Order: sequence, then C-alpha cells, then structure tokens
Amino acid sequence: MSDAINAPAADAATLARFTKFGFTPIVSQCVGCAHVRANDGVGFCNSYANPTAKWSSGMCNFATHAKVEKVKDTKTVNPIKASKRGGK
Repeated sequence: MSDAINAPAADAATLARFTKFGFTPIVSQCVGCAHVRANDGVGFCNSYANPTAKWSSGMCNFATHAKVEKVKDTKTVNPIKASKRGGK
C-alpha cells in the first residue's frame, strides 16, 4: 500500500509489539486513520492486531478518519390520535 508510507514510522517498542503479537497489515479501509504506523512501507494498526476482523462486521470502532452516519428514525403518527393529544 503506497498510502501507508505516509503514516508515522513505528518506534522500536511498537515494532517489538507488532512482531510479538503477530499484527497483520492494514486493509484499504484503514488508510488515513491516526492509529496506522508504518514499518518498511507496510502499515500496521497500533490499536488492533487484526484490522480485517474489525472491518468485517461494519465500521471499525477505532477508526479516527470515518464518521458514523446517523439514520433519522421517522415515526408515522396517526393524525386522529395526534389531534386528540394536542388539546392536553
């Protein structure tokens, strides 16, 4: 991934943690996140060892670059009941 090179480089302690716990490279959805650290041109997530699993069920909860889209819940109101409630 060429975009992972733009991420900050990982320090020695972080690199040791990446190798010790078997961190996997980031997926395309992770590009642009503040948690990505680069090592030899490959990006790794600083917060989670397996980014593919985080993105498999929707959006990663660690993602700093993505915003949650809130869906407005529109309720249908019976106009007859609404007119009766209005007088109270």
